[in-house]
Amino acid sequence: MAGLSAMEKKLAEFKCNTNEAIQLKLVRFPEDLEDDSTTFNPEYSHQVFGDDEVAFGYKGLKILLYYNAGNLSTLFRIEYTSKVNENFDCVEADDVESKIRKIIPPGFCTSTDDFVSLLEKEVNFKPFGTLLHTYSVHNEEAGEDITYQIYQADMTCPGFREYHERLQTFLMWFIETASFIDVDDERWNYFLVFEKYNKDGATLFATVGYMTVYNYYVYPDKTRPRVSQMLILPPFQGEGHGAQLFETVHRYYMSSPTVLDITAEDPSENYVKLRDFVLVKLCQDLPCFSPEKLMQGFSQEMVTEAQQKLKINKQHTRRVYEILRLRATDMGDPEQSRGYRLDVKKRLIGPYKKKQRELAKMRRCLRPEELTNQLNQIDLNMQHEQLEESFQQLVSDYRRVLERLAQA
Repeated sequence: MAGLSAMEKKLAEFKCNTNEAIQLKLVRFPEDLEDDSTTFNPEYSHQVFGDDEVAFGYKGLKILLYYNAGNLSTLFRIEYTSKVNENFDCVEADDVESKIRKIIPPGFCTSTDDFVSLLEKEVNFKPFGTLLHTYSVHNEEAGEDITYQIYQADMTCPGFREYHERLQTFLMWFIETASFIDVDDERWNYFLVFEKYNKDGATLFATVGYMTVYNYYVYPDKTRPRVSQMLILPPFQGEGHGAQLFETVHRYYMSSPTVLDITAEDPSENYVKLRDFVLVKLCQDLPCFSPEKLMQGFSQEMVTEAQQKLKINKQHTRRVYEILRLRATDMGDPEQSRGYRLDVKKRLIGPYKKKQRELAKMRRCLRPEELTNQLNQIDLNMQHEQLEESFQQLVSDYRRVLERLAQA
């Protein structure tokens, strides 16, 4: 047993955390290849390496995935200091290369020299599709404003299909439940963010992030665009690009008379916060959201105006109302504070009331011992505590939206 334990201990040395082993870069200049500050790592790798996010069979494993900043031409290389089959008979290392090859398209480089030669061609790379929006962000480090552009593209743009195949590989590392979409379906729209930068006197473009939107048909003659994927690449996160992209896409669909409203597929917590911020920003100047009307409560007028003018559905309009009413409410005034709390809790209590209706049915249908069992699962005091907790969390989230809005 002791021998087995010692063997297991030795083999454990050949386990590598794939989130640490995978090294990603967006390369603009040859010197970036040796600059550790330009390297970033995945948040997730379970979709490629399993739930444990471990590769077995290597010491000092490095999985290099370097991309040219604009066209995303790729360098893929595996490095390690030791491999298990060199030390132990009958023990196989994981086939890391084949796992990575399943998600990156063919045509990648394995030689640094080849990759650098492709880097020189980046000057020829131009964004795909139609320019929708240009904006700038002040860069403290550089001491200047940097220009960004957002484009709308589709698969008819020359070279875009191959570019998208490279771009979508980032989803596997940064979206927990990511999957690749069917690009042959013409109902997909693609929205891309690029940074303009100078290199040797020429203007080049670097990929910042993107969003995919699927246009669902709504009978008889409308569409309901649904955001499927959205990613701002890590080197650009925290600079406001997500809000710029979201608002640009929303305005793009707002201008279409055939669009009913805009939704999202399985939105993450961060996406909901972003959506709250942008929709509140868009809605705050509508007459129906004046402070006087907000204090009168949620109204059909708000639903109609937000839907017709801004293509926002009822559920999202309700959240906008609650955020803007919080801004209009003096929470230090007991009466105003109580009015706001009751108004929000009235919406939050919906699921709890549903449970109470189910309980009433149970009283009529279940035997006493079965009813006792069900009652144990429906503790009303617990429900009140959960309701208060939900309310406080919501107010905290809403305050953050309002703080960001005040700084915008």
